[in-house]
Amino acid sequence: MEITFEYIVVFISAILVNNVVLSQILGICPFLGVSKKVDTALGMSGAVAFVLVLATLVTFCLQKYLLNPFNLGYLQTIAFILVIAALVQMVEIILKKVSPALYQALGVFLPLITTNCAVLGVAILVIQKDFDLLMGVWYALCTALGFGVALVVFAGIREQLSMVNIPKGMRGMSIALVTAGLLAMAFMGFSGVDNGLRMFFGLN
Repeated sequence: MEITFEYIVVFISAILVNNVVLSQILGICPFLGVSKKVDTALGMSGAVAFVLVLATLVTFCLQKYLLNPFNLGYLQTIAFILVIAALVQMVEIILKKVSPALYQALGVFLPLITTNCAVLGVAILVIQKDFDLLMGVWYALCTALGFGVALVVFAGIREQLSMVNIPKGMRGMSIALVTAGLLAMAFMGFSGVDNGLRMFFGLN
C-alpha cells in the first residue's frame, strides 16, 4: 500500500509541484516555440512524452547494465544524448509517415527534442534519485504529463491573447514571457503539496 501512495505522490509532484518547465526550468525552447496553437502543443506533448518515457527506459538499462558494471559512469551524459538523438530520429520517421500535417506543424522544433534538456534531465534525475526501473518510467511519464499540461495551458492562453489588443511594445515574445512568468507563479501555489501528501500517507 505504501508503494501505491508513493506513486500517487510522484504523480502529483511531477505535474503540479515540481513541473519540469515551470518549476525546474527545463524544456523552455519547445515551451515557447510550439505554444502558439493548442493542436500543435498537443502534438509536441505527445512526441516529448514518447521520447521521454522510452529514453528513460533505455538509459536506465544502459546505466545499470553497461556503464556501472564497467565503471564508465563518466560517459553518462554523452551516452544518454546519443540514445535520445536516436529516439528522436525514430519519432521523426514515424510522424512523417503517420501524420505529415503534424510533422510540418512541429517543423524545426521536432529535431530540437534532441537538445531538449527536459528529456536528458529526467533521464539523469532517475539515476540520481536511485529509482528502480518501474518507478523511473512512472516518474518519466508523470513528468511528460506535467510538460504537456504546462504546454497546453500556455498555448490556450496565447491563443486567447492573440484575440485581444495588446500594447505594441508587449506583443510577441514579450507578452509570452510575462505570461509564462505568471503561470509559473500560479503553479508555485502548489508548493508543499507533495510533502503534505507524504505526511498524510505516512511516507516520511
